[in-house]
Amino acid sequence: MSYSIDKLFSVAGRVALVTGGSRGIGEMITRAYVENGAKVYITSRNVQACEDLARELKDLPGSCIPIAADLSRMEELEALAEEISRREDRLHILVNNAGMAWGEPIKTFPEAGWDRVMDLNVKSVFFLTQKLIPLLEAAANGDDWGRVINIGSIAGLHVGSLSAPSYSASKAAVIHLSRVLAAGLARWRIAVNCIAPGYFPTKMTDGIRETMGDAVKEATPMKRWGKPEDMAGLALYLGSAASAYTTGSVINIDGGLETTL
Repeated sequence: MSYSIDKLFSVAGRVALVTGGSRGIGEMITRAYVENGAKVYITSRNVQACEDLARELKDLPGSCIPIAADLSRMEELEALAEEISRREDRLHILVNNAGMAWGEPIKTFPEAGWDRVMDLNVKSVFFLTQKLIPLLEAAANGDDWGRVINIGSIAGLHVGSLSAPSYSASKAAVIHLSRVLAAGLARWRIAVNCIAPGYFPTKMTDGIRETMGDAVKEATPMKRWGKPEDMAGLALYLGSAASAYTTGSVINIDGGLETTL
């Protein structure tokens, strides 16, 4: 038995897929994995953003490979799974991060805003995971299983002041789906956990930072927003041997904000 940090938290040589990996929380996780020696495939509808990030990370110990995919469309989701399966015989880490929000008052909220958010935030998480089960199972080595990391939100744990009903409902669904998948995929030696972020500086939260940034800080016990290194540390834990006995967990990373709501 070794308690060496280099062994417990290492992702060197692991293969990961991070959906929505070119910006925001997905980019934070991608950088953490590539900097620590992982081979990371990233997807986005905007392949240029993926290619730009891959170039930026090219001198780090790991590697970053861009693939264009709109995961709200089943045919593109299936094509992505087939492409990863063609290139790799195992996948150690799947990070289901791709997502979107749609803010509008309840009385005028459109069907399109409901369907688009649910298709990307929930449906794609289930079906991409389903199609990658063989690769995730193949990555299991002893007690160190394949990993699925789903990105939820504290918006799925409480009712906030923002009117984004489909986003909040979708993240609540992702949180519970993570528990369901943890129980169902254990037979194939795949661990499933969920990260529930609070407020991090991303394109999705730009409007909140501009209008409510100080209020969010004041309401947060730690009196700040999340930083990329905060997310990187949790992603490295969940993607490495350090979390080998962790599955079905929902881990808040919000500076304590959820405890005050």
